[in-house]
Amino acid sequence: MIIIGEKLNGSIPSMGKAIAERDEARIRRLAVRQEDAGADYLDVCASVPEDVEEETLKWMLDIVQEESSLPICLDSPSPNTIVKALKYVKKPGLINSVSMEGDKIAKIFPAIADTRWKCIALCSDEKGIPPTAQQRLAVFERILQEADRYGIAHDRLFIDPLVEMVCTSETGVSTVIDTIKGIRERDKDVHIVGAVSNISYNLPARALINQAFVTLAIAAGMDAGILDPTNRDMKGAIYAAEACTGLDDYCMEYIVAFRDGEIGPLPKA
Repeated sequence: MIIIGEKLNGSIPSMGKAIAERDEARIRRLAVRQEDAGADYLDVCASVPEDVEEETLKWMLDIVQEESSLPICLDSPSPNTIVKALKYVKKPGLINSVSMEGDKIAKIFPAIADTRWKCIALCSDEKGIPPTAQQRLAVFERILQEADRYGIAHDRLFIDPLVEMVCTSETGVSTVIDTIKGIRERDKDVHIVGAVSNISYNLPARALINQAFVTLAIAAGMDAGILDPTNRDMKGAIYAAEACTGLDDYCMEYIVAFRDGEIGPLPKA
């Protein structure tokens, strides 16, 4: 599974405080910890007003790229900010994100068309989050058409089926799972990504819900996740799910991860 480290995001209260206080040390620590824990990308999101977002992102990116060699997942709700901030990233990574809402694709796809940048694309449009899997898949088809129009190969797309809080909808998880299955059946080349922690907002013992969901999502075809790579139990759930779904030949990755101490119980003091 492709792991996008979620910890450098200003929408997380502790990180928002670190950004407001210009706490470089905390940002450096979290960049290193996530890389050491096996992240493939580091999500960097300022989550500040747009008039100061570019400057804040540059400050964060400079610090993160001094500490880590991982590619960046450049994260902002503003397509204008994303396009401006591309020049501060040392090597192509992942953009988070576009959708069929407004002019996001029209601004971001031309900026990355002839590059090696990859892009997360949400299955939402100008009406918001579609309530059914069928409607989300219809948005997915429109995203593919736009990617083809700009010459963006499908394997550069990370399609987000839109993970929502399980406590607010009895059918929310089944809708996401059906969307994941539909995306995978339609296109074998695209990646499928989810913000795993979204599923458990407002619930106790959130880690249990997150682990259950990631197992279901991997079985359905999700191959990337925005999550906390330093959480050993989550990493264990991912390795176990891949072993049980035939994605890990002879369970070798699971065995190596256990042997190297990446998963499993911590040694007794």
